[in-house]
Amino acid sequence: MNMLPAKIGFVLLSHSSSPIPSTRISALNMFPYLEAAGYLPVVVFQPDTSMEEPDLSGLSKKMAEQGIEIAYFQKVHGKSALKEMGQLSKLGIKAVYGVCDLVKNDMAEAADATIVVTEYLKRLYDPSLHEKIHVVHDGIENPGIFKPFHERKNGKLEAVLVTSSELHEIPIIGSPPKFMDVTIVGRYPTPPSLFGGMKQAYWKIRSKAAISEKISLAFKMMKRDFRTVNWDIATAYKVMAEADIGIIPVDMRHDPLPGLEISYWQVKSENRLTMKMAMGLPVIASPVPSYEEVVVQGKNGFLASGRQDWMSCLEALRDPDLRLEMGRKARDSVIRRYSMEEQAAKLIRILDMLSGKRREADQKEAVT
Repeated sequence: MNMLPAKIGFVLLSHSSSPIPSTRISALNMFPYLEAAGYLPVVVFQPDTSMEEPDLSGLSKKMAEQGIEIAYFQKVHGKSALKEMGQLSKLGIKAVYGVCDLVKNDMAEAADATIVVTEYLKRLYDPSLHEKIHVVHDGIENPGIFKPFHERKNGKLEAVLVTSSELHEIPIIGSPPKFMDVTIVGRYPTPPSLFGGMKQAYWKIRSKAAISEKISLAFKMMKRDFRTVNWDIATAYKVMAEADIGIIPVDMRHDPLPGLEISYWQVKSENRLTMKMAMGLPVIASPVPSYEEVVVQGKNGFLASGRQDWMSCLEALRDPDLRLEMGRKARDSVIRRYSMEEQAAKLIRILDMLSGKRREADQKEAVT
């Protein structure tokens, strides 16, 4: 007699029809693997627009009525989420808190298991909670797309920077050196007309409070010395495949997160790095803590701090043979370790532990 699959109720940060990257990568991409492992993922809540602290009143009751066995809160937190977690516990439903860039000890304490995307983020949580905090990295989405390794060329470097922002200057680097062209794939929607573009620029400049900020932004927008492309996943991969190198310069100014001594950039996942490395791109990146666990300096990539550091690394990558060797090593070092299959396996082990499947399997193995 076949057992019915265990239902997992996902409380999403964004709507599944237009998911933000964290929803797509940590939740939706895992659904096929969960189904193959005997789980039935069900979306029980999804806001029209991305929302970290939604009103979830009554959701625990609805999940119980649907036969949900495990509830997965994808970065959703706050008073309402904590209250519903408490109700879920009374109803015998396990709760998982999945988070990519926040430290919420209250959520980790209330959940039966917390999933973070980096070892560094786990270390920021209260040590008393570490036993039930697990690391599941962001999985590489398109491992089959990568640069042909036979390509070697001298001349101008084509660099790509993929971001979720609309950058008006390149952090740390500023103006690219003459031997390099840069394409930034980010939030750059194409204006309907020249007038529309001027209107968009006007309102962006006007939104700045101080006169100095308005002048600075206007100057940067006029002086822009890089190409911009509006982000979508197909375009991002196309531009990466055509590039010689990947760059991830990060504004490392001290801007502490609430209640912490660390800044937002320090809790970033390694996803932007491993995505480029899996493409076979030699990458130069700022020393984000999660990047430091991936890059072997000068072997499969470079970490660079100040502008002089960056210029030295860029100069080194003008050598096509070094780019070829580093690109190969970059891909080899991440393609399995950060694959979706590997991350799904980690997630499934956690769910098996919560649902009792691992205990059942261990008992059967002991009997045999």
